[in-house]
Amino acid sequence: MAGHSKWANIQHRKGKQDKLRSKMFSKLSKEITVAAKMGDPDPEKNPRLRLAVKAAKAVSMPKDVIDRAIKKSSGGDAADYTEIRYEGYGVNGIAIIVEAMTDNLNRTASNVRSYFSKCGGNLGQTGSVSHGFDRVGEISYPAKAGSADDVMMAALDAGADDVESDEEGHWIYCSVESLSDVSDALEKALGESEEAKIIFKPQTRTEVDLDTAQKLMRLIDMLEEDDDVQTVTHNFDMSDEVAAQLA
Repeated sequence: MAGHSKWANIQHRKGKQDKLRSKMFSKLSKEITVAAKMGDPDPEKNPRLRLAVKAAKAVSMPKDVIDRAIKKSSGGDAADYTEIRYEGYGVNGIAIIVEAMTDNLNRTASNVRSYFSKCGGNLGQTGSVSHGFDRVGEISYPAKAGSADDVMMAALDAGADDVESDEEGHWIYCSVESLSDVSDALEKALGESEEAKIIFKPQTRTEVDLDTAQKLMRLIDMLEEDDDVQTVTHNFDMSDEVAAQLA
């Protein structure tokens, strides 16, 4: 079992999620509205919506906010969002994938391009970096969910493909198509997960030094601050020493 990216750990230690709480709620609300508009407004009949609601509950989004986001999908004031992916390179050739949801493609493209440029990176063509990633479902559990062996057995029984465990927790991977079913099966075996989502998982990671990590963090922070950006994925990792200096 490979160790999970230290980037997830450094985000946790920095309290990054708390700092961006209101922005996170806004982005999750947008995903819920779009998922409900594209399918059935009943989460039980709409796998994408069910996962979006699960993600919202994982960060303690109030139920009334979730319900409003679902109801907004059927209202006349619901914006028409386009989902778009940008691919590019940060400093030292680190691959970065940006997934956005926008009602103004020109604005979003201009903003994303400027962030890369300001931080020493550059945007590439679609497919320029995504070939180095696998599109998979990821389900995360805290370390207290069980031992690595117990979680591995539960994951395999649920139909998952792989598990990564370390002292911080467990990350279970499966096909995109089976994410909802695997998540439901794991919930019966291990309890409610922290998160279940579709991600770009890097096939390999590049370890970076402190200077490079700081520059990459600046770019990622700028991207995540943008209201149109939903997720930012990369293929870099860092040593415990570098992570400690960034914490």
